[in-house]
Amino acid sequence: MRLRTFFPCLFLIAVLCSGVINSVSVSAAERPNVVIVITDDQGYGDLSCHGNPILKTPQIDALYEESVHLTDYHVAPTCSPTRCALLTGHWTNRTGVWHTIMGRSMLRENEITIGQLFKDGGYATGMFGKWHLGDNYPYRPEDRGFTEVLRHGGGGVGQTPDYWNNAYFDGHYWHNSKPVPVEGFCTDVFFDYAKRFIKTQKEAGKPFLAYIATNAPHGPMHSPVEFSEPYQDQNEGLANFYGMIANIDENVGQLRRFLDVEGLTENTIFIFTTDNGTSSGSRVFNAEMRGAKGSEYDGGHRVPFFLHWPKGGFTESRDVTPITAHVDIVPTLLEFCQVSAPSDLKFDGVSIVPLLKETATDWEDRILITDSQRVKDPIKWRKSAVMTSDWRLINGEELYDIKNDMGQKSNVASGNPEVVERLREFYEEWWKELEPTFEQSTAIYLGHPADNPARLTSHDWITTQMTPWNQQQVRSAMNGPQNTGFWNVKITEAGTYEIRLRRWPEEADEAIGAALPAGEDVPGVRPYRAHPGVAIKPVKVKLQIGDLVKTKTVNSDHKEVTFQLELKPETTTMSAVFLTENGEEYGAYYAYIEKKN
Repeated sequence: MRLRTFFPCLFLIAVLCSGVINSVSVSAAERPNVVIVITDDQGYGDLSCHGNPILKTPQIDALYEESVHLTDYHVAPTCSPTRCALLTGHWTNRTGVWHTIMGRSMLRENEITIGQLFKDGGYATGMFGKWHLGDNYPYRPEDRGFTEVLRHGGGGVGQTPDYWNNAYFDGHYWHNSKPVPVEGFCTDVFFDYAKRFIKTQKEAGKPFLAYIATNAPHGPMHSPVEFSEPYQDQNEGLANFYGMIANIDENVGQLRRFLDVEGLTENTIFIFTTDNGTSSGSRVFNAEMRGAKGSEYDGGHRVPFFLHWPKGGFTESRDVTPITAHVDIVPTLLEFCQVSAPSDLKFDGVSIVPLLKETATDWEDRILITDSQRVKDPIKWRKSAVMTSDWRLINGEELYDIKNDMGQKSNVASGNPEVVERLREFYEEWWKELEPTFEQSTAIYLGHPADNPARLTSHDWITTQMTPWNQQQVRSAMNGPQNTGFWNVKITEAGTYEIRLRRWPEEADEAIGAALPAGEDVPGVRPYRAHPGVAIKPVKVKLQIGDLVKTKTVNSDHKEVTFQLELKPETTTMSAVFLTENGEEYGAYYAYIEKKN
């Protein structure tokens, strides 16, 4: 990785961080294990230990009572941007991940994840659940340092890259790049696979990093009935949202008891956190904060963070109040675990070990930035928060005294012009540094032996409007130029490539023009698969790779249209659309590209 150029404030952070991460010779038995549990769309107020008056989370409450808590901890307002920062220690916009779809959720190839760092440091590394940083080489977790992987596709179960007709219960997930059948509720499955991984590493005498990222309680709202039943006096969506959290809570408790039985608790760093503000719980309880998922106000990005580690001395309830962020976690864990990083790898965060250990005597207040860029290309000041422990500058205009106005109700910008100026100046330098990186491509590799054939989906189409990112939209044949885009691709080698264009994925095994019956319901709201698949009548398909344009007549009774092309190595764009007789456009939601020779 290239050495990054930082403006003065960030350069100081980088120097401090790189100075604490040095390789130290320790035995496997001495090095702490790491378990990170991160849930999806669960906000700060979606825990009974934080005061929720309805939801009960006794297992996480018990963890809270035995942990140090980051009480002013911030992430991104949406999921993929949080995950990339948590796993790399870099600002989301630096990594190429500022959206959740449209090719903007793929973690740039030059980024080094905590999985890779810990793998190189002698750890076994496992990833279970939601990745949401790319479904193709070189962006998958198995390409980024995680040696044991069980995950769904895309940003959630039932989204377009996921195995067809998945719906939270049973189905198929990708195990080390291969689809495997599973039984049970998704969260239970991910925790069970994590426990198998942990037990295997214990028996091998190897320290481990287990990253457990649940897609729950992200919608659609499905929960095992026994967990949603206590909340049936709420509306169906909220009852199942709370049910999913209750199920997570039970799994956290079971995992902690498992670590006890295996004799691993004493030297395991156990972290519980979430990826953004609540998606559904703010109407019940939001811990006095303004905003929810997607918001630039604190309710969108201030989330829980608990750390328990008996051998490290973290066994009692204690608050750490200075402002911290997702970019701090990698450098902190590297220091705790005595894992080295490459000398030219600089972080945007800092090790907060001194804060956690209460040894910081001269900790200076920091300026941190988060934003929500759910657009094709980042827009300056869009849904942004420039933050210190005392202040929040929102969208470059509104200023809030957060210590005295947690609900961000009173804009005090006019009375504090010097604070506004200082925070604006920091943002301007931050943006100036990052902006040149925005045009860097995240291209899906074609013809690479690690992913051949490559399976491309409409989730990653780049467009300025909307792309069909879930299977309901594929079933409804979401179409039109505004909902059709292109993939960025990198043709790795010259040769003959077979390109198969489909409306339905291979595992659906249906004709291009076919209507599909509605799939089975599951507990909770209507799943994506319960929507009928509509018929279409394409007569022609157009494939474009760079300047190369090919067309073919379509037989809608066939399952796919196949092209064989001689391609040269290049990074370019690829698009494919089915056309009807009256000119309607339907994107090829699924494309399979295989290098033949």
